Amino acid sequence: MGQPTSSRTPHGPVRPRDAVGASDRRHTRPVPPAVYRRRRLVVLLGLVLVVGLVVTLLALVWPGFARSDAQGEPAPTVTVTADAPTPAIEPVERTASTPFAQALPATVLDLALRSDAGTDAWTAAGALEAYELVYADAEGDGATTVTVVAGQWPTPEEAETAATALLDGAEPTSRDDVTVEGETVGTVVVVPGDGGSATVTWRNGTAVLQATGPADVVEDVYDAYPM
Repeated sequence: MGQPTSSRTPHGPVRPRDAVGASDRRHTRPVPPAVYRRRRLVVLLGLVLVVGLVVTLLALVWPGFARSDAQGEPAPTVTVTADAPTPAIEPVERTASTPFAQALPATVLDLALRSDAGTDAWTAAGALEAYELVYADAEGDGATTVTVVAGQWPTPEEAETAATALLDGAEPTSRDDVTVEGETVGTVVVVPGDGGSATVTWRNGTAVLQATGPADVVEDVYDAYPM
């Protein structure tokens, strides 16, 4: 075999030629650890810069929590609704069994049914049936009581005529519509009475109801009554 030939540069020493098929190792030297550290530092600084830009955008553009005008905005109002009061005594058993009578509630707010009885007070006005119900918040003479008279008529028109007759000559303090799911189904009228009492009369379809008791109680009873 022949000996590898050498070449001489015009101004330098003789340099052997690379053998055929040999790898060129002049450009595969290991990278020093310092280079990796510098690269990681550059990546970390880039991430910090991106996070800073995002925080600045949120603070000054949207939602803008760092803007001076945003700091003056009032905090949202939180409404706390108290639980509805419940009776401290048990209601008595019903004496009437018709569907209309059974639809009348046994309790209203903190008032429980103490008695119920049929009445003919509205018979002359064309009522098919009528009942007088007494509600109280306790037993004994010191209890707060509300008396409700409820009657049913054959048609809404006849019920409206009866309700109007009940208020003949009265001087109400308020009058409003009775609405169910946005539809007007009757009217409600408040008439003041003696000694701080009041009577609330309302019509709901073919039913007419009248609640009498302390003025600061009967309007709440009307609001809570399911008819």
